[in-house]
Formats: sequence, C-alpha cells, structure tokens
Amino acid sequence: QVQLVESGGVLVLAGCSLSLSCVASGLFFNRYVMGWFRQAPGNGLEFVSAITLSDSSAYYADSVKGRFTILRDNAKMTVYLQMNSLKPKETTVYYCAARIGEMIIRTAAAYNYWGPGTQVTVSS
Repeated sequence: QVQLVESGGVLVLAGCSLSLSCVASGLFFNRYVMGWFRQAPGNGLEFVSAITLSDSSAYYADSVKGRFTILRDNAKMTVYLQMNSLKPKETTVYYCAARIGEMIIRTAAAYNYWGPGTQVTVSS
C-alpha cells in the first residue's frame, strides 16, 4: 500500500522560513517524480514545485521561485520543501504527490498518489 505522509506544517510569522517533509512508503521511490501542491479554501490544487527522479531537476511555480527549494533523498524516500520568506496568502494546506515516470507535470490530475496534507499558517 502506497503512503505519503507530510509533516512540518505549523504556524509561523510572515517572512519566516519553514521546512516540510514527505515520507513515502510502499512504492519504488526512485521511479517517481515528487511534487508539492497547495490548495486554499475554495480553490483548486496549485502546483508549487516538483523534482525529477534521475538528476533531481527542480521546477517551481513562478510565485515561489527564488524562495522555495525542493530536495529529495531517495535513500530515505523523503522529499522536502524548504520555504523562505513566507507570506500570509500562502496560508493553506500543502500536499505531497507522486507521479510515476520522469516527466514533470504541473497538473494535479497527472499525479498517482497523494498525502493527506499538512497545514501551513502564516500570520501577519
């Protein structure tokens, strides 16, 4: 059974940093692109970042480029999202997702597995 479990979501002040983790189990981790999405209330899933399995090429939404960093540790079956200079409007639930293959897709429907999400709250 495939499981993705996010952690690290907490309440932080605007401008602060936060690191999220996602531990995977039940899959061949190094065969999957790993991604992060977020969903504000009333909105659809928004692509945040993704990382390939082979050369760990990273991709980011324009809104987070330069502030967020995605990393993966295949040995630990874990993907991380380091978020700096957080903004109040980034308060939402962050989801980890896995997509089999090498291609980076920014559409949520293309991902095969999802975690339950972790709440990030950025207070002004």
